[in-house]
Amino acid sequence: MRDDHGTRDASRPSGQEPDPSARLTVLAGPTAVGKGTVSADVRARYPEVWLSVSATTRRPRPGEIDGVHYHFVDDVTFDRMVAEGEFLEWAVVHGRNRYGTPRAAVMERLATGTPALLEIDLAGARQVREAMPEARFVFLAPPSWDELVRRLVGRGTEDEEERERRLATARVELAAEAEFDHVIVNDEVHRATDELIDVMGVRTRSGVGC
Repeated sequence: MRDDHGTRDASRPSGQEPDPSARLTVLAGPTAVGKGTVSADVRARYPEVWLSVSATTRRPRPGEIDGVHYHFVDDVTFDRMVAEGEFLEWAVVHGRNRYGTPRAAVMERLATGTPALLEIDLAGARQVREAMPEARFVFLAPPSWDELVRRLVGRGTEDEEERERRLATARVELAAEAEFDHVIVNDEVHRATDELIDVMGVRTRSGVGC
């Protein structure tokens, strides 16, 4: 394995290059852009990719399963996890609920050489860049602002006040697109998923789509 300075790990046989897919990929983007939908499509179609499950203090939405979509925890538990340094990153999202990525699970998967995908918000992506600059950072963008608004309103999971709060956050998040290594437009879920998988190098690794 090579580190950022080009030094070869003596434990790797000469001439054997590291698997480009076996590193952390961070997927971020504005609210309602479809990060969760694309991640679910990755889970369904590319089971060789490990998806990190975030902890959150928000209440589950209809159909969400604890431990699958999120680890739903109370504020006391989240406070303890922060105090004990259990998060790779954590942030307050939309000024209300907290989300965080359990560090140990991510590190364990990366240690086994498994391609790992982390779906988080902009603030969390910035924290991960500070902690793991070698990660791959992908921005999921909407086809247009009007389409983003349509998706947010259409899912019907927030009241008007919450929608306005999320749209205000989305404007800030969209302006951060240039901070990312790759930009994928989510105009169609399967197409966006396949582009993400290509960026991760997983299709080449597994032979899928060849």
